[in-house]
Amino acid sequence: MNKIKFHIGLLVIATTAFLSSCENDYENQLPSIAAIAVEGVDFSILEAAAIQGDVALTLSNSNPNDLSGKYTVFAPTNAGFARLGFNTPGSLGGLQNSFLTNTLLYAVSNGNLSSGSIVAGGTSQSALGPNRRFITRGSDKFINGSKIIATDVAASNGTVHVIDKVLIASGADIVQTAIALQTAQVFKQKELTFLVEAIVYAGLAEALTASAGSPSFTVFAPNDAAFKALGPILGISMNVPTDVRQIPVATLRAVLLSSVINDGGKFTSEMNAGAVASLSGANITFGAYNNGVLTVKGNGSSEANMVIPDVQTTNGVVHVIDRVLLP
Repeated sequence: MNKIKFHIGLLVIATTAFLSSCENDYENQLPSIAAIAVEGVDFSILEAAAIQGDVALTLSNSNPNDLSGKYTVFAPTNAGFARLGFNTPGSLGGLQNSFLTNTLLYAVSNGNLSSGSIVAGGTSQSALGPNRRFITRGSDKFINGSKIIATDVAASNGTVHVIDKVLIASGADIVQTAIALQTAQVFKQKELTFLVEAIVYAGLAEALTASAGSPSFTVFAPNDAAFKALGPILGISMNVPTDVRQIPVATLRAVLLSSVINDGGKFTSEMNAGAVASLSGANITFGAYNNGVLTVKGNGSSEANMVIPDVQTTNGVVHVIDRVLLP
């Protein structure tokens, strides 16, 4: 009997070792996460981003910060980059490298996260630091405002889930995020310069700056083109940021507050058609949810489109739009 137990024990050990060896051989035959980007025809811009952002080597090797040695990456397709105006690998030259690096790290987490662990209400910490949250809309799963369109792509050093929009986090509060765009820390060309001037002039910087226990907002941030288009509507010149100071402070303050909702900060995947009250008391009306975005409209303005949706900040979510919302 003891001999039988001994031989059974040897068989179990041998079988376990064999299966482990097979698993290791299987993983060794898989491409790395970086190689998946290189080999995938729909990831050519992501490949260029990984090289420019200096994370390609990192995603070619095992993860030294996790016992499993694995990463999980939420990988945007070429179409996802094109939504931000980056249609070719070369167009990424319009971004600052440091911002591109942080954007890629925000799409990465430590360990193997399978699709079965992606459930509504759950969160996942990014390699950049901030958490991303999981949302369900109908039968679709989202990470923040990005729809997960393919799951569980196995790599030698982890798992890839494919998404339809680039994940973006600023790592700063709403005002500092706007200032980062204004000072060309994101795009090499300055943006939101009129908005930053307007926030300062209207005395709203402190209200939109993070502090202990501060509320989280959803903010619709008009880009520079939106403010320039506002000039003829108001009958004033609007060519440089300081031109916003031609608008009475009380009026400008009401306009800006009409672009802010005190709702905890919502991604596009959490929004629905209909009217919601802004901080000014005037309604913001959302159009139908379509391909991951919604139009937004103030009481006195035409519909605005989301140019850069779903930017996570430390005290809310910012959606850059192409019109100023008027109360």
